[in-house]
Amino acid sequence: MNIYVDAMGGDNAPQAIVEGSVDAVKEYGISLTLVGKQTAIEKELEKYTVPEGAIRIINADSVIGFDEEPVMAIRKKTDSSLVVALEAMKHQEDAVLISAGSTGAIMAGGLFKLGRIKGIKRPALAVAIPKGDKASILIDAGANADCKAEYLPQFGLLGTIYCESVMGMENPSVGIVNIGTEEEKGSMMVKEAHQLLKESGLNFVGNVEARDIPTTKADILVTDGFTGNVILKLIEGLASYLMSGIKTAIMGSTKGKIGGALIKGDLRNFKKAFSSDEVGGAPFLGVRGGLIKAHGSSNAFAIKNAIRQAIRFSEGDVVGKITRALQD
Repeated sequence: MNIYVDAMGGDNAPQAIVEGSVDAVKEYGISLTLVGKQTAIEKELEKYTVPEGAIRIINADSVIGFDEEPVMAIRKKTDSSLVVALEAMKHQEDAVLISAGSTGAIMAGGLFKLGRIKGIKRPALAVAIPKGDKASILIDAGANADCKAEYLPQFGLLGTIYCESVMGMENPSVGIVNIGTEEEKGSMMVKEAHQLLKESGLNFVGNVEARDIPTTKADILVTDGFTGNVILKLIEGLASYLMSGIKTAIMGSTKGKIGGALIKGDLRNFKKAFSSDEVGGAPFLGVRGGLIKAHGSSNAFAIKNAIRQAIRFSEGDVVGKITRALQD
């Protein structure tokens, strides 16, 4: 297993990235490689006691910023932490990279430096969204704004393999996001994709309306990247609004404060269900290597969980299973 961590990616780099990596090697008993400015990484590592040989460093002198044009940055900044990490993992079949850096740069780098798995039409971003005490996978969540119908069955396949290999689901069900549950509803692209999914051999359960996403029986929700990203951002914004509103209501009176104290643990669990930190990151599926995109504001806890996800990704042989499924 070869795990690489972009030590310079994200708002809280390198402090949170290094701390999360240290926590991961201690808790999971693994070794990993931090990629970035060596002096800055070493300065952070001095704060911790790390098992000998557990953390290796590869120096990279520059960083790709969130405001840079992704494709141009990947081509020009060959000494950036992201590009150096991608080059290092190129010929290692079990390698996984975690980065909290620019989403566009990670996706562009994955395509240019690692390449698509043979047969994949478009790689896709898979994001876990809350569903009761479990989670559904939304795919594509933003990698492909414009999609053809033929892409969506592949998104369903990618999501199925990921859910089976990383999330431990057996024969996960696949739904397609639509404006109605009836088969004849939707745009031409969605109706064509619906028919292709019916014929795909996946455990397809039909259309899922947006209002049913939090309660749907579908484990995987396939959609184009534009719609998927709108859904994701709406869920994030609504969750933040609700938690802020609940806090304001509780703190607005003595009665509310007493009630809030009684249900504090339940509220904490409710909040955790919407926290991206608990999951750690979103996999970019369909490239010849493991890529886990952590949130740009990830703290040490989120990075540790993203590394846990990378371990499961590697041990589950996700890339190998996708490759073999396409060959079959």
